[in-house]
Amino acid sequence: MFSKSRINEPGPKTAPEAERPKPADAPQARPGSDLPPVAPRPKAPPSVLSSDLTITGNLRTTGDIQVEGVVEGDIRAHLLTVGESATIKGEIVADDIVVNGRVVGRVRGLKVRLTSSARVEGDIVHKTIAIESGAHFEGSVQRQEDPLANGVTPKLAPPQQKLADASKE
Repeated sequence: MFSKSRINEPGPKTAPEAERPKPADAPQARPGSDLPPVAPRPKAPPSVLSSDLTITGNLRTTGDIQVEGVVEGDIRAHLLTVGESATIKGEIVADDIVVNGRVVGRVRGLKVRLTSSARVEGDIVHKTIAIESGAHFEGSVQRQEDPLANGVTPKLAPPQQKLADASKE
């Protein structure tokens, strides 16, 4: 007796569902979950604070912000761009920071770039920094491996003193 099997069928052979390669942008199933796959979220455009806007208070986002107006408060974002007409009075913390305008306060970022039109009055804590010719900067610069870590500058422990009496016994 003969039975028809997929292996012996003529025509194009298809791999089982689990073995098929998936496109890079295809939704990925969550491991150990019966829930449907999650489609990747499209990258959102940056939030823009226009030049005629003044904000008093803190801003926090996981996205990108472009400031063209005045902010009196702290800002935390993924990518922060300070426009040429912008003024920020407060601490700014982001993975990437590009300063074209004025910042009065501490700047903490993995990558910090001061363009030729930048005016910064405050300390900069960074992993990498670029300062273009013409930028004005007043403050200190400190490199840290993780400048985003809670805003705390790690300090070395004080040296331990040996007890003279303990070594004599």
